[in-house]
Amino acid sequence: MNIKYPVGIQNFEEIRKQHFQYVDKTEYVLRLANGGKYYFLSRPRRFGKSLFVSTLEFVFRGRKELFSGLFIEDKWDWNQKNPVIKISFASISHKEKGLGLAISNQLDLIAQGYAITLNQTVISAKFQELIFKLFEKEGQVIVLIDEYDKPIIDYLGTENIHLAIENRETMKNFYSILKDADPYLKMVFITGVSKFSRVSIFSDLNNLTDLTTHKYYAGCCGITENELEEYFAEELKIADKAEIKRWYNGYTWDTKTHVYNPFSLLSFFAGGYDFKNYWFESGTPTFLVRLSKEKKLYDFDNIMASLVQLSAYEIENLQVIPLMFQTGYLTFKRFDKDDDIYQLGFPNREVRLSYLQVLAESYIGNQDEFSLNLALQLRNALKVNDLEKVERVFNSLFKSIPAIHWQNENEHFYHAIIHLTFKLLGIYVESEVQTSDGRLDSFVKLPDYIYCFEFKLDGSATKALQQIKDKAYLEPYLNEGKTCIGIGINFSKKTKKVQELKWEKF
Repeated sequence: MNIKYPVGIQNFEEIRKQHFQYVDKTEYVLRLANGGKYYFLSRPRRFGKSLFVSTLEFVFRGRKELFSGLFIEDKWDWNQKNPVIKISFASISHKEKGLGLAISNQLDLIAQGYAITLNQTVISAKFQELIFKLFEKEGQVIVLIDEYDKPIIDYLGTENIHLAIENRETMKNFYSILKDADPYLKMVFITGVSKFSRVSIFSDLNNLTDLTTHKYYAGCCGITENELEEYFAEELKIADKAEIKRWYNGYTWDTKTHVYNPFSLLSFFAGGYDFKNYWFESGTPTFLVRLSKEKKLYDFDNIMASLVQLSAYEIENLQVIPLMFQTGYLTFKRFDKDDDIYQLGFPNREVRLSYLQVLAESYIGNQDEFSLNLALQLRNALKVNDLEKVERVFNSLFKSIPAIHWQNENEHFYHAIIHLTFKLLGIYVESEVQTSDGRLDSFVKLPDYIYCFEFKLDGSATKALQQIKDKAYLEPYLNEGKTCIGIGINFSKKTKKVQELKWEKF
């Protein structure tokens, strides 16, 4: 196959002219144009937002030749052309120039492209002047703002958090003129990663339609199952579709329409069908990992939250779960209509494996895949029922924890590391970790064995094993034809080691 995959290419014109593979999203463009005027869309980074904005740009510029064979080709009046103000905050060099100057320079460049001279110097007034003069010259204006929150996100979790706050105020003043410019505007379309920070920044745009969880736009970014089968039929003859789905699918913003991560999927095809953590490795969320650790959050399964809770976005008081949802590390799993609440979780193997591994390494203090290697060693030891090796693996885990962590947060670190180890183990075998009242009961299923672990801290391994018996944890598995083994483990705070390990065959 001689197919060109547009990995990292966000310009619609380039994709079409250079004959890259393009998944047709123009049906959504037509729906937008016929459905309203002010829109906001949140999606994670590298999820197709910029390409969608670029598609909108060339539709409104009337570039019919670029849309040959696409859904919108015979459904759009190509004689109707509108002036376009397009600003991408990911590419205006706001760090080097400062946000205000970067915006001002971008407005000047757009004005020059239309042979317009701007006299205002304050960016809000200059923006207003550009809109008015474009309207007078060429008709109602299209405003496309891509990655509006980049000047905020770039400074989250850093010592320069004050710059995020300053940039937020700059943008609020910049957008404040849009309400009064309404007669001169045909459409305003704004994208970003952070879903709800628009509440303060776009406070005057109270008629802004949020498409983020809108069921009619759930597939406007990302690649749906039907699109995968239609546009990548030849690739699916080579690759294992079920494995592709396990690695890169699972994102949903309406709980019904599930999409593949486009960056990972295209990188997978372009990279010779090699399963890797493409999206995660393109931007490791250091500040999210640090926040997770600071907030003592390490269990990300079955998180329940309402849309109101997920809307929390205060720069001065960052909340982990809303940020992880907005940035794509968590997604909807299901919606409970009775309680009006969503269940969240990791979308797929790529995100689960990568995030848990980085978080575990952060706890353990090792950046060399130490936690993942030990999880694999644990799996291999359990495969052959080598319980002495199991004990050595746990001791290896705990001996690397800095002493200050044990002195100040011993119980939390104990729980976190055990939990994360078994969750990483669960990537490779069927493993379940249940937390309740500070206890961790872990089940591991292998071809020949089923293990139940009960952990204690400065307690008794004998009592831990007795608990497995008394509560009949293994009883549901006794008829599966496998050897069932209960293991009680007691850890010592003082020695930071397994003090005692007791096991019994059931």
